[in-house]
Amino acid sequence: MKDLPFPAANAGKFKNPDVTADGAPRAHVALSGAQTLWFNTGTLCNITCLNCYIDSSPTNDALVYLTVADVQDYLGQIQTRNWPVTEIGFTGGEPFMNPAMIDMARASLIAGYKVLILTNAMLPMMRKKMRGGLLALNAEFPDRLTLRISLDHYLPELHDKERGKGSYAITLKGMDWLRDNGITMTLAGRTTFDQTEPESRAGYAGFYSDNNFNIDAYNPATTVLFPEMDVNAEVPEITTACWDILHKSPNDVMCSNSRMVVKRKGAKSPVVLACTLLPYDSQFEMGATLAEAEADVSLNHPHCAKFCVLGGASCSA
Repeated sequence: MKDLPFPAANAGKFKNPDVTADGAPRAHVALSGAQTLWFNTGTLCNITCLNCYIDSSPTNDALVYLTVADVQDYLGQIQTRNWPVTEIGFTGGEPFMNPAMIDMARASLIAGYKVLILTNAMLPMMRKKMRGGLLALNAEFPDRLTLRISLDHYLPELHDKERGKGSYAITLKGMDWLRDNGITMTLAGRTTFDQTEPESRAGYAGFYSDNNFNIDAYNPATTVLFPEMDVNAEVPEITTACWDILHKSPNDVMCSNSRMVVKRKGAKSPVVLACTLLPYDSQFEMGATLAEAEADVSLNHPHCAKFCVLGGASCSA
């Protein structure tokens, strides 16, 4: 596990989990209602993206593959702790790199949850075994399986700038297959380009229309536009006074309603993290059980401010 130093822009900030650099009480977030439990299936990915927040790549195995047994254990803990979870999310890396992806999704669906899988819809998803598994799950559990496709921009040249030449065309082929087989899709893009949000949404609307994709470009739950997570950018620390100043509630932040399970390379068992965005920062590791993960979360990282509180983003629908 690595604890990364913050750059000069945020020097002196995010040091103390209880107070900010100027001595104000730091904001904390309580788990007010767990709606989504995320599983990171592993950091291995079929591609290396320019700005991957988790540094996924074909060689990064810092987070190793979870197993069906791992997932089933935490599904049982949800029931034991009486968490009001409605959705199980799978992220990576590329989840379809994990050979147990279909079986992990099936276990979650059998347990009664909706399942959301984040994917680039490229070759790992298009392997025969994965396609067959998706078709079976979609037939057995109609309207409960959703794949969120990572398409950084609706124009191929801008998407490929982030993910590599030719990646847009391969993702589009995967999306075509999902559309033709009636599997529900949503999409995740980025706001890293020189566009306003209305311009981006209008562009995606045209893209959906041109390709006959049944996705709503103007619904933030079905077309998620993520702000850039740049730790080099100067951001303010979030104090308890910020909620009133910003007219926001701690319940608006995703650590109020979600947790993520990961398994570190060399570890005997998985652990639970407060945040899907901070897999390498030890202060956001809460313990091995969901009981331990019920503790409050200190907003002691630049991503807490820029991505969640000020950016208003959430990994879940």
